[in-house]
Amino acid sequence: MAISSSAPSTLPEQRLAPVCALARGPAELAAHFAIRRTVFVDAQGLFERDDRDDRDEDRATLHVVGLTAEDVAGAVRLYPLDDDGLWKGDRLAVLPTERALRLGAMLVRFAVRTAAERGGRRMVAQIQVPNVRFFERLGWAPDGDPAPMLGVEHQPMAIELSRRPGR
Repeated sequence: MAISSSAPSTLPEQRLAPVCALARGPAELAAHFAIRRTVFVDAQGLFERDDRDDRDEDRATLHVVGLTAEDVAGAVRLYPLDDDGLWKGDRLAVLPTERALRLGAMLVRFAVRTAAERGGRRMVAQIQVPNVRFFERLGWAPDGDPAPMLGVEHQPMAIELSRRPGR
């Protein structure tokens, strides 16, 4: 899977709507990590070389890709935090050229639905403060006080998975 890195050309009338799926195979997983590196290392400077961590190697972690036509243009990961249905979503990243397609919202909804389908009761996330309103529109609520993380103010947020708004 290629990563779309240039501005989109004239779109054909039949362009397929973006879709989200669990990463299938090494090519999609590599594209998932490349998107995250583009956003969190290159664009935001939150990490020096790579944003990957031990969580990425955990078999319980699910890596999701957002596909536009044939290109991987977005990513998010999710994983259970305990055996009582608490899940975490993080590393939501969408290439700037694809943000107008609302791929970020699709990825968040996919993560919420996927955690719920796997028995999750609640999902939490650390959201960069400028993105809080985006998550509130998707049904998330603040869950504590903002605090610095990686040098950027983050707001803890949560969503009850039984609600699953926006499905």
